[in-house]
Amino acid sequence: MQRHARKAEKSLPKPPDEAALRETALAHLARFAATEAGLSRVLSRRIDRWARAAGEAGLAPEIIDSALRAAREAVPRVVAAMRGAGAVDDAAFAESRARRLIRQGKSRRAALAHLAGKGVDAALAARLLPADPASDLAAACAYLRRRRLPPFGQGGRDRALASLARGGFSRDVAERALDLEQAQAEALVEGLRRG
Repeated sequence: MQRHARKAEKSLPKPPDEAALRETALAHLARFAATEAGLSRVLSRRIDRWARAAGEAGLAPEIIDSALRAAREAVPRVVAAMRGAGAVDDAAFAESRARRLIRQGKSRRAALAHLAGKGVDAALAARLLPADPASDLAAACAYLRRRRLPPFGQGGRDRALASLARGGFSRDVAERALDLEQAQAEALVEGLRRG
């Protein structure tokens, strides 16, 4: 029985300290672009996974609480270190992601919501995605093309309007996009791709 308890203790990874959290952050950033808020969430999930595993292994609650407190205090320092090293840059992330979302045919409203979900400051996102009717029209055309809706495919006007509304486009932009000829819409999509 005692041997089994020691084996469970051995299989439990050590509590995530600042060095382990830094390694987790570097591994994540090597694979994914992230904001400071996103990286903080990743590190917090890592800490929570350890705490669950420690609780299941039967580690004393006071030891778990102490380790959790120390690890959570280290998260802002690790995020600040990554920012200082240039590995995390909210502005660069937001700019790159905003361009990609618009090229994909996302509405300004949907792009703003996406960036907010990633932890980008609302003022920064609004500055990167100014209200531009021409850009919205081109994004709506890209959206219609991707969904194979008129003028790029078959489907009723009401169905296309409903789809554009769900995509975050205003009724005015949706109607203007649907009124375009296919060649005009293609030209707008190509212009959007070229940037």
